[in-house]
Amino acid sequence: MNLSRLSLLLVVFIDVMGFGLIVPIFNTILLDPQQTFLSHGTPTNIRQLDYTILIVVFFVFYFFGAAFIAKLSDYIGRKNGILICLAGDLIGYALTVVAIMSSSYWLLLIGRAISGFTTANQPIAQAALIDISHDEQEKSKNLGMIVAAAALGLLGGPLISGLLSDQNLMGSAASLELPFYVAIGLILINMILVIFFFFEPDFKKQKIDFGPMDVVSNLWKVKSNPVVLRLSVVMLFSLMCLNAFFFFIDTYLLTRFDFGTLQNSLALAVFGGSMAFGSAYLTAPLHERFKKFRILYISIAAMGIGILVFMLNPVADLSYILIVPITIAFAIMYPTMLSLFSGSVGPTEQGWVMGVTVAIYAFGSGSITALSGSLLAINLRMPFMIAIICCILALISMAKLFRHPGVQALDTKGK
Repeated sequence: MNLSRLSLLLVVFIDVMGFGLIVPIFNTILLDPQQTFLSHGTPTNIRQLDYTILIVVFFVFYFFGAAFIAKLSDYIGRKNGILICLAGDLIGYALTVVAIMSSSYWLLLIGRAISGFTTANQPIAQAALIDISHDEQEKSKNLGMIVAAAALGLLGGPLISGLLSDQNLMGSAASLELPFYVAIGLILINMILVIFFFFEPDFKKQKIDFGPMDVVSNLWKVKSNPVVLRLSVVMLFSLMCLNAFFFFIDTYLLTRFDFGTLQNSLALAVFGGSMAFGSAYLTAPLHERFKKFRILYISIAAMGIGILVFMLNPVADLSYILIVPITIAFAIMYPTMLSLFSGSVGPTEQGWVMGVTVAIYAFGSGSITALSGSLLAINLRMPFMIAIICCILALISMAKLFRHPGVQALDTKGK
């Protein structure tokens, strides 16, 4: 693998690593009553609300920022777009460190807002890898590698946060801030790799003729593309299903089984490892053997069934194992959806359509987190129930909307 492609995959790794890194730590400092970040005596429902707001704020800024910077990269180049995002990540992590050290919830919010607005790295990297793909088979391979890098990010993030914050393993060197220092170091390394090894020989800068509000109208043009619109509905419900599960695993395991930061980090590490396996070893062979719609039906259904079994499981340690089939199913579903989106437009609109997929991810994640978090106090299993409902809606939407001739034309398998 050349350093140019490696730099793009590291971009995705760092982009996704943040989720696995922050969730166990934020879960600990906000939901654990023994922690001093929030005042002692803070009610559980207020702690859950603070946690939910923190996640939602990230995705609100992610929705607008990711679409804006992804579109901007079509004008200023993928390289400059990536460097802007990495710089935003650097600032966001630095503010997070200061926030934890000073027990400042508001500073934590500001840090997440900045990180959210500049988290467009994944769609830019997706577009860049599509740009350098020579045929459909290589494109599928590169998209699978993106999901593998994302999965390794989910694996590495919780391992970094869990191991480096555990005093039993690290002794006096352990702290809740240490994982963020490691993240900052990785960002600096990635910036160096992008600056010196990633090139766009055929790219020519263009005059920027749009503003932030134009991004909203640019996304709105999805309604005039019936194929992308139909794909968007199915992808929205599929991602809402997965994220209602992912963002509340820690809260569920902490409350029901009394999992600590390390145990929750290990659960997310299993999540990431399973996703890495599914995307690296299963996606490409399945694309070559089966048509994409069949793959989607089975993988989305498997996600819903897996979440149902996880929710009903009464054994703490069995939770680790039950995470595996859910994430493998997602690792197969997600690049399949990305391949359909990519095939629905021409080469000049790849940046736009990848920005659409990230906007869907941001909107779906933010809305489902807000909904699930608000209902968490009613029932601890409510996020998982909502996830299962979203899975069913995704399957129904697919059965109804994918009958369109333009969508049917995308139902192919690799040659």
